[in-house]
Amino acid sequence: MNYFIAFRTLVTKETFRFIRIWPQTLLPPAITTALYFLIFGKLIGDRIGTISGATYMDYIVPGIILMSVISHSYANVVSSFYSTKFQRNIEELLVAPVPNWVILFGYVSGGIIRGLLVGIVVALIALFFADIAVNNALITVTIAILTATLFSLAGFINAVLAESFDDISIIPNFVLTPLSYLGGVFYSVSMLPGVWQTISMGNPILYMINAFRYGLIGVTDIDIQLAFIITGGFIVTLTLFSLFLLHKGIGIKN
Repeated sequence: MNYFIAFRTLVTKETFRFIRIWPQTLLPPAITTALYFLIFGKLIGDRIGTISGATYMDYIVPGIILMSVISHSYANVVSSFYSTKFQRNIEELLVAPVPNWVILFGYVSGGIIRGLLVGIVVALIALFFADIAVNNALITVTIAILTATLFSLAGFINAVLAESFDDISIIPNFVLTPLSYLGGVFYSVSMLPGVWQTISMGNPILYMINAFRYGLIGVTDIDIQLAFIITGGFIVTLTLFSLFLLHKGIGIKN
C-alpha cells in the first residue's frame, strides 16, 4: 500500500506538471497537426490520390497521431526526470524507502498519460479533415499505449544518462525525428525501391505506425503480430536497462 501511495504521488505530480502548462504541452501539437493536415492532406494529398485503397488524408492521419504520441511521451519523461536531477530533487527519491521500479513506473506513467492525451487532441483535430471509422479498436488502443510506454522508457534512459540540457535534445532531434518521418507516416514502404524497403524494415517505428494504421483504417505494410512482438521486446529490454541504471546509480549518484 505504501508503494502504491508513492506511485500515485509520482503519477499525480507528473500529470499536473504538464497540465499546468497546457498552452506549452497540449496546444502546440494541435496547431502543428492542423498544419500537417492542411498542407500535406489537403493541398498535396489531392494530387497524390490513394494509397492502398485509402485517400492520402486518411492514410497519413494514423501516422501523424502516433508520431505525436511518440514525441510527447518521450519529451515528458526526459525533461521531467532530468530537471529532477538538475535541481537535486532526485536525492529525496534516493533516500526515500521507495524501490526503483516505483520510481521508474511513476515517471513512465506520466509520459504515457501525456502521450495519450496529445494523441487524443490530435485525433480530434483530425476529425475536421478526415472521416475515419476505426477498423479495430483493441489494436488501436493497445499499440498506442505500448508505443507511449516504449518512448517514455527511452526518454527516462536519455534523462538518466544526460549530463546537460543539450544532451536531452540530441536524441529527439537527430534520432527520434528522422526515424519518425522515415517510419512510413507520409508514404507506404511499398512505394520505395527494393533496397530502401529492406533498410526501412530496420526502423522499429515503422512497425508501430503500421500497426496503428491497421487499427484505424485497416491498411498495413507489415505483419501485425511482428509489430507487437518487436514493440514488446523493446519495452522489456528498455525496462530492464532502466532498472539497471537506477540500481547502479549511473548518471544519478555521481
